[in-house]
This record gives sequence, C-alpha cells and structure tokens, in this order.
Amino acid sequence: MKKKNPFVTKLSNVPNSFNCIIFEESLAFNKSGLGLLMAVSLWAVRSIGAPSTDIAVSELTNASAEVSEIVFFLFGAMTIVEIVNVHQGFKLVTDNITTRKPRTLLWVIGFVTFFLSSVLDNVMSTILMVSLLRKLVPPSEFRKLLGAVVVIAANAGGAWTPIGAVTTTMLWMHGQISTLKTMKDLFVPSAVSLAVPLALMSLTSEVNGYEQDSSNVMASEQVAPRGQLVFFVGIGALIFVPVFKALTGLPPFMGILLGLGVLWILTDSIHYGESEKQKLKVPQALSRIDIQGVLFFLGILLSVSSLEAAGILQELANYLDAHIPSSEVIASAIGLVSAIIDNVPLVAATMGMYDLTSFPQDSQFWQLIAYCASTGGSMLIIGSAAGVAFMGMEKVDFFWYLRKVSGFAFAGYVAGIAAYLAIHNLPISLPTTVAQFPLLSGS
Repeated sequence: MKKKNPFVTKLSNVPNSFNCIIFEESLAFNKSGLGLLMAVSLWAVRSIGAPSTDIAVSELTNASAEVSEIVFFLFGAMTIVEIVNVHQGFKLVTDNITTRKPRTLLWVIGFVTFFLSSVLDNVMSTILMVSLLRKLVPPSEFRKLLGAVVVIAANAGGAWTPIGAVTTTMLWMHGQISTLKTMKDLFVPSAVSLAVPLALMSLTSEVNGYEQDSSNVMASEQVAPRGQLVFFVGIGALIFVPVFKALTGLPPFMGILLGLGVLWILTDSIHYGESEKQKLKVPQALSRIDIQGVLFFLGILLSVSSLEAAGILQELANYLDAHIPSSEVIASAIGLVSAIIDNVPLVAATMGMYDLTSFPQDSQFWQLIAYCASTGGSMLIIGSAAGVAFMGMEKVDFFWYLRKVSGFAFAGYVAGIAAYLAIHNLPISLPTTVAQFPLLSGS
C-alpha cells in the first residue's frame, strides 16, 4: 500500500484557515494573525513530511528569499506614498478636478483614479479619491456611485503597470511579465474594463437625475512646505524602479529602497530644525503605514510556498490542465474567484502551479492572470482591498454594491478580456525605435 504523505494528510485544516481569512469581518479575527499562524503551521507540517529536515529548511530559505523581496518592495512603496500624502502632494492632482457636471465628473473621476492607481496602490488611490468626493459631492446615491467608480478604476489601473497592484508586482518580480510588454498589451483591456462600466453608468437615473450643487465644498487644506518637490521626487522614485531594474539587473526592491533613501534625506533636509514638522518626516510616516497588511502578505506567500514545496500546487495544476485545457478559461476563472477570495493568495498559488516552462514570460496566460486578478475583484465590494476601503469610508453595504454596481463591473471585466483576445490576435506592434529603446525593453 502506498504510504500517504503526512503533509498532504494534514492539509485538511488549510481550507478552514483560508475560510477564516475570507470571513475575517464576521469572525472578528484579524487576517494578518491568521496568515502568520497558517504559514508557520504549514511549514512545521512540511518539516515533518519532508524526506529530511535539512531539505525543508533549504526550501524555506529559498522561499523566504523570494517572499522577502516582495515584502521589502511593498514596505518601501507604502512609505513613499505615505510621505507624499502627508505633504498633501496629491492635491496637485485632485485640485485640478473642478467640473460639477454629473456625467463629466463620472468620467473624470474614473480616469484620474485609473492613472493614479497605475503608480500608487489601489487602496491609497481609493482613499485619496473618495476623500476628494466628500469635498466635491454632498452625501447622495450619486456620490456612492462615484465611489464605486473609484473602486473599479483603481483595480483596472493597477492591472497594466508592474507597480500598480500587488499581484502585478508579484508577477513582475518573479519574471512572469515584463515592463514594456505588460504596459503595451494590458493598457487597452484595462481601459476598456473601466470605460464600459462608465458608459453604462452614464445612462442610470443616479447620474442623469442628479442635480448638481454649484457651491464650493472643497476643503482648505494647503500643500505642505515644499510639498510639490516631495510629490515629484516621490512619484519619480516609484516610476524609476522599472528603469533601475533594466539598468542594473538588480531586483525591484533595491530600486524602491533607493527611492526611499533619497526621499528620506530630502525630507530631513527641507524640514531640518523644524520641530513642529516631525510628522512630515519618514520616522513618523513609518508609524502610519499598513504594517498588518504587509504581515498578511508575508503569511500568505509563505503559506503558498509551503504548498508549492510539497508538490500540492503542481498536482492541482495537472488536474486543471486535464479538465480545463484552455489557459484563457483558467485565467478568467481565477479572476471570477478573486471577487470572493483575496487575489494575493490566488496569484501566489497560480505562480506555484505553473512555472515559466509551462507558460513563458509575457505569455497570454500570465498577462491574463495580471489583468483578471486585478480587475476581477471589482465585481463584489469585498473582492478587493479598494472595495473594502470604500465600504468603510462611505458605509456602503454589500447588497447595495451587488445591486447597483456588480453587473457593470462584470460587463467591464468580460469586455476587457474580449479586447485583450482581439488585440492579441491582430498584427499590432510598437514602432521599432520605441520597442528598441534600452530602458523600456528590459524585463
């Protein structure tokens, strides 16, 4: 009789752990703590089930090296965004939104968020834009709808750049997608996934029946001293990361740490001797970033790496290949599931299931995973961190979003996939001079 792998036998508790994370709000358990507990437990079981402890330790060491790159990157990027935000640097963007016409405002809010989220993470983009909406529009169904647009746009904007979403960053850092190819191939599908919901929402009574308020409700916060300089240096540091990787070949987290170091020295210099401006410096910013979010990613990625080390993910990949031969269907299904389950473990599991020999870099499969995992979360308000942030800020309930927004988000999701498949089969290419530009052609 074939001896059962102890690791596989004891995996029956893993679904329960994931369920606790999914239903965090109902169970009153913090998902970061659950993620860390699950990671340590799974690796302990893996140590017991491995041929030897040395093999398990070697696997854990390799997994920790890969996971730490993502954690360092997130830590640095979140700190840079917080520094810019505390200097009110993003007011340079939001203050230029002056229209009050409902339809125009709908499209402007959508595409400003779309491009903002391509550089920032979707949560920060959502917080900034929903805060702006509170100053532009009084409480109403229309403001809720605009907030939903922010969620859809933030998730769509994060899909087409390697630094726009955690899942896209994971795929980029591990070599599944490259910078220029991702931006070129996913920009149009991502824009379509936003444009379709906007066009449909423009026809609703919430938009057409809204009577605009001509009063100026903008708040009077001022950009902090030298806030413009901090804004441009901070955004420049984020944009420079892919260039740094192409120039040096070093991992992206080194580029983000370089940017953080430059911004740290800059803020120390411009606020030197100003004791009342301590909140504008990096040490204070470090106390405000979402550390529990970083620890959640750490726990989830380590948990998934244990499943990969045990061969569980490979077995799952073989099962999917046998029963679902189309990679496009698999990627699309992962996007649908991401509306319910956090997309970080889904993408991490997919990366463990399929390596670059199964699907090479920038293949249709990996690009669809980048698109679907990011935009799929818009279909339910609990499907993305941006949606959860919006829910908390505007006190929007699950069923309102399901009735008013989910259908539009699903239509955009499907339209984006159709646009990608159509473009992918057309002979479209960049001009030779652009495609061969050295800083853009690197992975």
